[in-house]
Amino acid sequence: MRLISESGEQLGIKHIREAMEIAEKQDLDIVEVAANSDPPVVRIMDYGKDKYRKEQVRKAARKKQVNINVREIKLRPKIGDHDFNTKRGHVERFLRGGDKVKVTIMFRGREVQHPELGEKLLVRLAGDLDELGRIESQPNLDGRNMVMVMAPKKDAAPKGEAKSEASSSEVPSSEVPSSEVPSSEAGSAVGVEAKDETRSEPQESAARS
Repeated sequence: MRLISESGEQLGIKHIREAMEIAEKQDLDIVEVAANSDPPVVRIMDYGKDKYRKEQVRKAARKKQVNINVREIKLRPKIGDHDFNTKRGHVERFLRGGDKVKVTIMFRGREVQHPELGEKLLVRLAGDLDELGRIESQPNLDGRNMVMVMAPKKDAAPKGEAKSEASSSEVPSSEVPSSEVPSSEAGSAVGVEAKDETRSEPQESAARS
């Protein structure tokens, strides 16, 4: 077999026993790197360290992968405002979570003769959520359904971050203007005046007697 050192140096054709002796002297392992070659190619290396390095590379590659789910919301062309707001809240939550949303308008009976109602509804929904998502697939009539796909914008902030920014701009309620006197100090001042009045009464009675 052809032996390669840990640094990549060609050590020539060696017998398996001789190659193992060379690896043992360096406290390393022999790993076959090209089994189909003639002769096979092996390399001296730290197998445990090499295995760990490859595992870290695989983990880094998995982190870079972005898994995007496609959620679906179904509407009727004559949906009421309350139900529309509820559905819009679901779409908003999906977009903030980084998912795409497939919005489907379902027509029944003669409703399919007025596709403009469904398109108007989809355009309204996309307009309300313009800050969070963009239209990836324009409204398209497919049989009795009209479909539109929305994708989240990269700069859309999650709902929790939006709340934290709003709360940080508020003035803390613990700050009291310096011109106002705390109620405890005012009470103590009144108590002093009351004591002064009670002390003056005995002096007046003594003068009368």
